[in-house]
Amino acid sequence: MNLSPALQKKYTKEQYSAKDAQRLAEFIAWGPVVFQASRLMIKFGIFDLLRDAEDGLTRSEICAATKLSDYAVKCLTEASLSIGTILVNPETDKFRLSKVGWFMLTDPACRVNVDFNHDVNYEGWFVLEEALLNGKPEGLKHFGSWPTVYEGLSSLPAQVQKSWFGFDHFYSDSAFPEALEILFKNYRIRSLYDVGGNTGKWALQCVGYDADIQVTILDLPQQLELMRANIAGKPGADRISGQPINLLDEKALFPIREGGLDAIWMSQFLDCFSMDEIVGILRRAKAAMTDDTRLFIMETLWDRQRFEPATLCLTMTSLYFTAIANGNSKMYNTEDLSKCITDAGLEIEAIHDQLGQGHSIVVCRKKF
Repeated sequence: MNLSPALQKKYTKEQYSAKDAQRLAEFIAWGPVVFQASRLMIKFGIFDLLRDAEDGLTRSEICAATKLSDYAVKCLTEASLSIGTILVNPETDKFRLSKVGWFMLTDPACRVNVDFNHDVNYEGWFVLEEALLNGKPEGLKHFGSWPTVYEGLSSLPAQVQKSWFGFDHFYSDSAFPEALEILFKNYRIRSLYDVGGNTGKWALQCVGYDADIQVTILDLPQQLELMRANIAGKPGADRISGQPINLLDEKALFPIREGGLDAIWMSQFLDCFSMDEIVGILRRAKAAMTDDTRLFIMETLWDRQRFEPATLCLTMTSLYFTAIANGNSKMYNTEDLSKCITDAGLEIEAIHDQLGQGHSIVVCRKKF
């Protein structure tokens, strides 16, 4: 396993004393309520109050500000002391925010992750065991009877949609400015297939960056409806078109573009499929490529992360794919993705790392 320096340091040697290891084991055992108590400290505004109170706040002051009962505040503050998100002055009984609480409150990634896990994943993870054993997204059933979450996105409850897209866009959007520079300054691109283009955010970035680019989004019909609604009336929308395709259907071929195709773009897309499915998709992509076409795969590969907390988020996200999304995909590492690329008859030309929130762009071409 080829790990980044930060992961090599963290994942190959014991990190904890026996005492600390025992506490972490209990922390994991109580993980569900640790999450919910911390989420409610954010939702009820208690973390905000403690951040803004220079000398801290007593329990009664928190009650007065939030209109919560003394019982509710007592339970939440005592739990939060044990969790480590707040601290107390034993002389004044005043609470203040800890560094952990501050990050939970102010780190945009953490806030996105909290909403995503509560609204999208929390109930579904109760049947994670069944999902792992069956290879199906058993946790999706409480939302609907779709085979994967992607068919049901347009029908999910509004808050669930908001948290799902908030999670998806937060991680991809941060990498878009650097990705545009890599694509358009290093390659001549006038035609591009955006595979799994979702709401068209990347397509809009492309047409806004380059006045000559033509983008075709390949996605499910229901996703194309969301895309068309999202881009309507926006600059460059006339240079964005949609091609319906079920990418799980091996017979569904990529359209062959007359005059050749310059680029194929897959952003946070291949992690939605099993390795066998990825090979099939890449083979069909290859069939639409010329020798001059470049395939750009942007993924958050967990083994290439500069900071270990990012890898924690990614490996946990794999279990969202297991229980909710499709039952058979995950966040891949470089070794996995490279094997898929090679098995599809493509080769890696270059890899660009550390874009945005830890993305990499893998540039592929037809194997000569």
